[in-house]
Amino acid sequence: QVQLVESGGGLVQAGGSLRLSCAASGSTFSIDAMGWYRQVPGKQRDRVASISRGGSTNYADSVKGRFTISRDNAKNTVYLQMNSLEPEDTAVYYCVAVRRWYNDTFWGQGTQVTVSS
Repeated sequence: QVQLVESGGGLVQAGGSLRLSCAASGSTFSIDAMGWYRQVPGKQRDRVASISRGGSTNYADSVKGRFTISRDNAKNTVYLQMNSLEPEDTAVYYCVAVRRWYNDTFWGQGTQVTVSS
């Protein structure tokens, strides 16, 4: 099993920055991809960014050029640097970890990001 704990959310003005962190514990040696999703009330959870164990990244079009995902395998932590934040980025952000060998996925509890205009 894998446990994920997010931190770094909060309230920020439009144009500002926040950095989210997600620390993994448990069977971290078996984690392949990690990433971030976000969800607003009444809507589906959408992928924001992902990163493979080797460091390959992928971003949603809406955040390209503004968000950067990174990963420290030694610390079992994934980060999401969010710059030039917009009110539309307001959501609960969830960390995710995928274990392909075991075909399972783990989610963090979520952290609220609110961007005021």
